[in-house]
Amino acid sequence: MAVSALLRRAFVLLITTTTAALAVPVSAGAAPAVQKYIALGDSFTAGPFIPGQRTDPIGCLRSDRNYPSLLAKQLAPASFVDVSCSGAVIDDMTSPQKVLLGENAPQLDALTPDTDLVTVSVSGNDVGFVPVLATCALASVRDPFGNPCKDEHTAGGTDELVRRIEQTAPRVGALLASVKQRAPKAKVLVIGYLRLLPPTNGCWPLVPIARGDVAYLDGLQQRLNGMLASQATSAGVGYVDTYAPSIGRDVCQLPGTKWVEGLVPTAPAAPVHPNAAGMTAVAALVGSALARSLD
Repeated sequence: MAVSALLRRAFVLLITTTTAALAVPVSAGAAPAVQKYIALGDSFTAGPFIPGQRTDPIGCLRSDRNYPSLLAKQLAPASFVDVSCSGAVIDDMTSPQKVLLGENAPQLDALTPDTDLVTVSVSGNDVGFVPVLATCALASVRDPFGNPCKDEHTAGGTDELVRRIEQTAPRVGALLASVKQRAPKAKVLVIGYLRLLPPTNGCWPLVPIARGDVAYLDGLQQRLNGMLASQATSAGVGYVDTYAPSIGRDVCQLPGTKWVEGLVPTAPAAPVHPNAAGMTAVAALVGSALARSLD
């Protein structure tokens, strides 16, 4: 067996072990050769309030310990550019995004023909998923054991949130086509969203989502991730599932176990966003996907 093949298999084993342990970043010793890595995305990529926060611009709330930064340490590319920004929507991939005390340039402008790795995670803000959770939390006060949020969003006979996901799908497809056009030689990976809620019941009032709405909202998140996976497949790019591996790591779990903070964070992170442990886990999952592509 060639030396390069042995190194690749060693890297697969190392990544797999790390993903199972989810304790430390993967060693860069046998990492796939990446020369230029560009990270695109919204707040689930940027890592708002996870120390330390970058200032380029400060309003993006971009952490130097988010999953792209951790992945870059594993891969040690010659060039790494993270242009993810909290609050980003699909339009911000091609237009400037106004943020507090500054502006984030169009994210796709970071792509060049010599880019050889791109990760992208966006569309949650287009669907409005996190604000919906906040609205559902308020609704739970009046009916903690019912499903007031589902009732509100399906009142007209059509599920408004499902409609938003369906309308966002072709825009994600168009975005991925633009990424491939600007970086034709790059390996492109769409990164799914970490699980937010447990499958059923929840943990009201610790996380104030009515019991009947937990399964409803979890189903919507599965639909959102499924849409991203489908669009990635249609575009001929990779998809990294972070939802399934995060079972038992949702907002209802104890500090130190959960990968996503609740409406009242218990670790430095934005409400209903990944914490440092979640970012470490996603970096390992993306690294594992890269390793499998080399095997």
